[in-house]
Amino acid sequence: ALVLTLAGGQAFAGSHGGGDFDAAYKAAEDARKKAKSVGGEWRDIGKFLKKAKKLAKEDKAKAMKLVAKAQFQAEMGYKQAMEQAGKDLTPPYLK
Repeated sequence: ALVLTLAGGQAFAGSHGGGDFDAAYKAAEDARKKAKSVGGEWRDIGKFLKKAKKLAKEDKAKAMKLVAKAQFQAEMGYKQAMEQAGKDLTPPYLK
C-alpha cells in the first residue's frame, strides 16, 4: 500500500482504499492550503479533491488514490515554492 506521511505525523493508505477517507481528505486539503499560502498550489489539486469527494461513496479505492495524488502535489507545490522563494527566475532573454 502506498502510504503518505505528513509533517504532522498523519498517514493514510492510498493505493488500496484503506484508511479513513475523511481524515485523508482533510490532510490533503490542509496540504493544499499550506501550498496556497506560499503561492505553490498546483493547478489540478482542487479538481482531484472535488472528484474524490464525489467518488468516495461509490469507489473508495479510487477516491483515496485521488486524495493521495492531491496531497502529493500539494506537498511538492509547497516545497517548490519554498525552494524558489527569493530567487530571480526571470529568463536571461527577458532581462
